[in-house]
Amino acid sequence: MSADEAAVLELLGQLHDAWGRGDADGFAALFTEDADYVVFDGSHLKGRAAIAESHRPLFERFMKGSRLVGESPSVRFLTPGVAVVHGKGAILMARQKRPSRGRLSVQTLVAVKQEGRWRFTAFQNTRYRPFAQTLLGRLLLLLAPKGPASVASPAIPARARDGASLSR
Repeated sequence: MSADEAAVLELLGQLHDAWGRGDADGFAALFTEDADYVVFDGSHLKGRAAIAESHRPLFERFMKGSRLVGESPSVRFLTPGVAVVHGKGAILMARQKRPSRGRLSVQTLVAVKQEGRWRFTAFQNTRYRPFAQTLLGRLLLLLAPKGPASVASPAIPARARDGASLSR
């Protein structure tokens, strides 16, 4: 593991630690001044100050005592000073031992090295909902013919191909 990869993973660890301390300013300090932060519901925060202010009520009330947990992330360097981090993680509420399925998310972060220091400049949090695990996904997999299926497959009802709901 390179020194830069270790530094990016350490930055991610610092992010988890700041969350666990309920430190909104410390959490936000790990982002660039002009960072983009997209929350699981699609809300877009722009800048370090907005990140701190949006996390403050979470840490003080709604998610007080919570912590972040995650699986081993992957780090890929796009350039020597830009890295993409992908990982799966969740919020554990106070006294919770395992994350609920509904809180499992996939995170994508972009880290940049500025003046010799790594910071995150972008964060995207998406709830983990594999289509094949949904009722519709399982149904379509059962109905699908063996082998690769195309969008125009007769196994997929026309209503579904056209984007209409199968339920009424």
